[in-house]
Amino acid sequence: MTAQLSNIHTIGVLGAGQMGAGIAQVAAQAEYDVLLADISLERAEAGRAKIAKSLARRVEKGKLDGSVRDAIVGRITPVGNLEGLAKANFVVEAATENIELKKKLFRELDKALPAGVVLGTNTSSISITLLAAETSRPELVVGMHFMNPVPVMKLVEIIRGLQTADATYETTLALAKRMGKTTITSKDCPGFIVNRILIPLINEACFALQEGLGTPEDIDTGIRLGLNHPMGPLALADLIGLDTCLAIADVLHRELGDDKYRAANILRMHVAAGWHGRKTGRGFYDYSKGK
Repeated sequence: MTAQLSNIHTIGVLGAGQMGAGIAQVAAQAEYDVLLADISLERAEAGRAKIAKSLARRVEKGKLDGSVRDAIVGRITPVGNLEGLAKANFVVEAATENIELKKKLFRELDKALPAGVVLGTNTSSISITLLAAETSRPELVVGMHFMNPVPVMKLVEIIRGLQTADATYETTLALAKRMGKTTITSKDCPGFIVNRILIPLINEACFALQEGLGTPEDIDTGIRLGLNHPMGPLALADLIGLDTCLAIADVLHRELGDDKYRAANILRMHVAAGWHGRKTGRGFYDYSKGK
């Protein structure tokens, strides 16, 4: 049986990178105990340290009390393997956007976790139905797509796979709301709702740059002021990670079979060069000096 919200006390998060650390933070802020796992204990500890550093900046600015920060960080326990998640009542996978990796992780999570534990995934484009089929509990698999940066963005996209049980969906919906998020529900289709619309926008901005329509600054300023967006698409791509944007674009192109979703070559070349955006210090903009 699916755990009810009232029975969920410990959240497991698999992946201590940008998204996983953010999910762990909002879960801890909602007063859940959090088990934060990665491929090694050191990586998991680094994820918690990143959360602590981010919260420390809020304390310095007077936006958060130091005791609250200590309580949030104190609820997060790093673990170095999947077995360390065994005491979680609900697990969210937040690994790299790679189909084969996620399928492997879902097989392993299915074996490592007790029956009845929901397996959520933060995938931004990969089929929930496909991942659920890798487990012996497909009715307990659900998409729980947080937006980046997780502590700031209010939205969580809930995606039901073909096999997802009503109880699993309702529990996930309630959990997201408990974390202070606004939810929308998407059909299980490539890119879901948000990225089905966002990635083509980013990709078209890449084509505009590739064709010399304007500089990155011109393109982003045009969209910010002309369409009243808070951030230009190229800067947003740098924030998301160009490798992630490319991975989603490739899923859309492959699964929907329409050339309008093909990734711009300039995006593919930036990823090949290792220029993935803010996290690597360079993307469409240069962040090497902290800009």
